[in-house]
Amino acid sequence: MMLRFVFLFTCFGDLLLATANPGFLSIDCGAEDDYLDNPTGLWFKSDKDFIGTGENHEMLPQHQFDNEQFGRRYKTLRSFPNGIKNCYTLHVDGATAKNNSFLIRASFSYGNYDLKNQPPKFDLYLGVNYWATVEFNFLQTFFYDIIHVFPTDTEHVCLLSTGSGTPFVSSLEIRPSNFSIYGDGSSSELILVTRRDLASGVALSIGVRYRNDIYDRVWYPDQLPNSVPLITTLDVDTQGSSNLYKLPDELLRTAVLPSNGSNSLTDSFFLSMVSDEYNVYFHFAELEYFEDKLRQLSITVNGITQGPFTLEYLKPLSISFQKLRIVGNFTFTIATTNESGLPPILNALELYRLRKFQRSATDSSDVDAIMSIKHAYDINRDDWQGDPCLPEQTSWSGLNCSSNSTPRIVSLNLSSSKLTGEILPSLAHLQEIESIDLSYNELSGSVPEALASLPKLKVLNLSGNNLKGPIPQSIKDKADNGSLFLSFSFIESPKSCQRDPCEGNSKKFIVPLVVSITAAGALVLLGVLIMFHRIKRRKQTGNTTASNKEGLLKSKNRPFTYSEIARITANFHTRIGEGGFGKVFLGHLNDDTPVAVKLLSSSSKQGYKEFQAEAQSLMIVHHKNLVSLIGYCKENDHMALVYEFMVNGNLRQHLTGTNKTVLNWKQRLQIGVDVAQGLDYLHNGCKPPIVHRDLKPANILLAENMQAKIADFGLSRIFSTETASHVVTSCPAGTLGYLDPDFGIILFELITGQPVIINSTECSTHILEWVRPLIQEGDIQMIVDPRLENEFDVNVAWNAVEIAMSCALQTSKQRPDISHVLAELKECIGRNDQRVLTETTSLEMDSDMLPVAR
Repeated sequence: MMLRFVFLFTCFGDLLLATANPGFLSIDCGAEDDYLDNPTGLWFKSDKDFIGTGENHEMLPQHQFDNEQFGRRYKTLRSFPNGIKNCYTLHVDGATAKNNSFLIRASFSYGNYDLKNQPPKFDLYLGVNYWATVEFNFLQTFFYDIIHVFPTDTEHVCLLSTGSGTPFVSSLEIRPSNFSIYGDGSSSELILVTRRDLASGVALSIGVRYRNDIYDRVWYPDQLPNSVPLITTLDVDTQGSSNLYKLPDELLRTAVLPSNGSNSLTDSFFLSMVSDEYNVYFHFAELEYFEDKLRQLSITVNGITQGPFTLEYLKPLSISFQKLRIVGNFTFTIATTNESGLPPILNALELYRLRKFQRSATDSSDVDAIMSIKHAYDINRDDWQGDPCLPEQTSWSGLNCSSNSTPRIVSLNLSSSKLTGEILPSLAHLQEIESIDLSYNELSGSVPEALASLPKLKVLNLSGNNLKGPIPQSIKDKADNGSLFLSFSFIESPKSCQRDPCEGNSKKFIVPLVVSITAAGALVLLGVLIMFHRIKRRKQTGNTTASNKEGLLKSKNRPFTYSEIARITANFHTRIGEGGFGKVFLGHLNDDTPVAVKLLSSSSKQGYKEFQAEAQSLMIVHHKNLVSLIGYCKENDHMALVYEFMVNGNLRQHLTGTNKTVLNWKQRLQIGVDVAQGLDYLHNGCKPPIVHRDLKPANILLAENMQAKIADFGLSRIFSTETASHVVTSCPAGTLGYLDPDFGIILFELITGQPVIINSTECSTHILEWVRPLIQEGDIQMIVDPRLENEFDVNVAWNAVEIAMSCALQTSKQRPDISHVLAELKECIGRNDQRVLTETTSLEMDSDMLPVAR
């Protein structure tokens, strides 16, 4: 029996040790199978259960990292050529993660795996917060460490493309960490700058980590300038209460002391030109015994001194400096006191940057609800990863979220998504949702009455499914009283037919049920006319509802009376614009929120149909790059639309030569991206697609942060899915010079600063006619707006010109889809962005020895 136990332990001892570290999670990204890593005794998992996107790759043999403590996990990687955001969902087995701290390590080794000789640059996010920018030299191998408190039992590590190559990752490791010993009473994250095992390079060439370090901290072998090693083979008392940081014995057996009998140790290295807070930890253990001498030290860091401290033989002592504000160099000196009979020593050093994660994840009840919807309907969209709402530029397709400190989901559009099964009652957990569109799927069953409990729901589109009636009375009541726009069609049982017509007919047929709205395809909100009629009727009978009262003016997509319009504009005192629809006035709601009020004039060139089209379009679309409609007025002959106010006016104003403020090159590229994102949503995100038909700089408004939003939907059209593959129309509309293809013209205006029609004393020239010969001559300086004074990247400028030309081709079939244009423009921004690497490498080492920590 004993022999059998010895055999089992010999064969499976490493595996038993590997499973005996609860809370450890080791992921070898790109590995096909799980395996036991013999040098460390850690069990590594394939990443296939933690992410559903990306491609597996193996490193080229000549570039594989050769170190027994790190090597195998760097032999494979997973890359992400598709999508802006790709996220790992981390869940730690055998430990409760929520509110507990963990060390998270993300490792990277490029090694020319893609044969492009172009290491990428991309951003690393932890949850919804920026962690680091990953950028490195060709053969460099490195990792990022952060000590982080999990807000829930799962956490996300996300890689975000910046347009500068394909993001990838080699491994992810999660280790339990005693945050309390490193913490400073704040909730800041601790981002590793350096962790150094001093003088160990003499004895150990591979550094110290797990199994020696129970927290799997990676300690670099190093030696200070002007120092000599001090080493002992005796055991340091790492089990005593003085070893608060659980430092390994192997780490404390080595130290450095000054050479040439000096009484101080010093070192200095550059951190950042940005002022940040840091925590530094100095670790000591007395390795020499003298009956008549003691070692007494003081420590000075960037002018701040602690001490004196007296070391005890073979006992650890750790001294920390916390929340140090440092800009530029980090400098420390360890000196002896007058009473000390021995020179100073230092065994180990840790330095962390503090970072306060400012952003909160999407409300947990909304996350639970949308995850339930994702799994129940088996929604396999590549961008449905990580947090649904954050970062804003990577929010899930089909969702719109509020911009609160804790985001909430306010609209859900899953139209034409091939959903099957019943409508999920979990939709009722989205308590802030205003619009739900489940149209044109294969949903069956009845409509859950729970949807009536959604307090802010304004739009519910269930048409084009296989639903069975009747509609719950509570939902019908909301539709009848005008608080809900409802579109619904159901399958009626053949048993309710007359006998003769139904005999022999087993086919199902659809009877449309119209409640408060006349639905034709996706023209969900034509019922706005009915709303106008009801409001007028209620005013005549004196039954004005509470929702029309002054206190609720700021609620979105609600009716205003003409007297309210006059009051919020101070009797139309300040005119801020004028177009074909009419004059635009500045107004203020009760809470002083500024708004823009577009008033239909009696002599309007557009009129009632355009008013209806604009109201209809803006009520069903919700996107950060489309102007938001707050409300409307239709009272007798008075018609008005109330929008969010855009403080920086329109793009045309900023491109004119008389404007003193010149948009820089990066702003112009970003405005192009903003407009493309809005168009991509209209063309590809709306079902059916919407075409603006009057897109021009005057209809591109700029928010306070210069974010661009598309406005003026008076000439927009909605197209059926069958005819909208390229989203084109043969019906002329819009402004001279911007008729199809308008987006290419706008890009050229952004690049050149020229108007669409360039007038001179001799003739008038369209911008395309003006720019073509300059392109043929290859003169980019003559093309780009001279007010930029050559402050732009020439290669990026040519790329932007190429994109604009592709969008301005004569026939629509030759032009790229707006989604492709958007990707190209984002890549331009990525190449243009020369952002300084925010995570500074504080310790450069030979890549053949150890990965670099950042």
